Amino acid sequence: MSSQYLPVFVQILVAIGFAAVSLTLSVLLGKSARRNATKDSAYECGMLPVGDGAPRFSVKFYLVAMLFVIFDIEVVFMYPWAVQFRDLVAGGNAIPLVSMAGFAGVLAVAYVYALKKGALTWKN
Repeated sequence: MSSQYLPVFVQILVAIGFAAVSLTLSVLLGKSARRNATKDSAYECGMLPVGDGAPRFSVKFYLVAMLFVIFDIEVVFMYPWAVQFRDLVAGGNAIPLVSMAGFAGVLAVAYVYALKKGALTWKN
């Protein structure tokens, strides 16, 4: 059985060896740059870096991102279900339809809750 895994082990060894050789050659053959204040400063499109590094964002952006992730996961679960729907309901089986309706219902309640809380209003 170990002969079946031999190609995998060889590939792992080749990958680790390649990474180690590449890094070692980079350190040995690469030019070490002299450091100075100009080279160590941040480059910001030709402008001097003045002020805070990152501007503050409203929490609304993060709420919308989380809602997008939630509803994106909904699509990830619904797509395979829709592809297999004809096979799932063969013979008059209604359980797959009822279970997906329950899943979509829970997400609809979550969407209405987000709307009521104002998570999708941009005016505030």
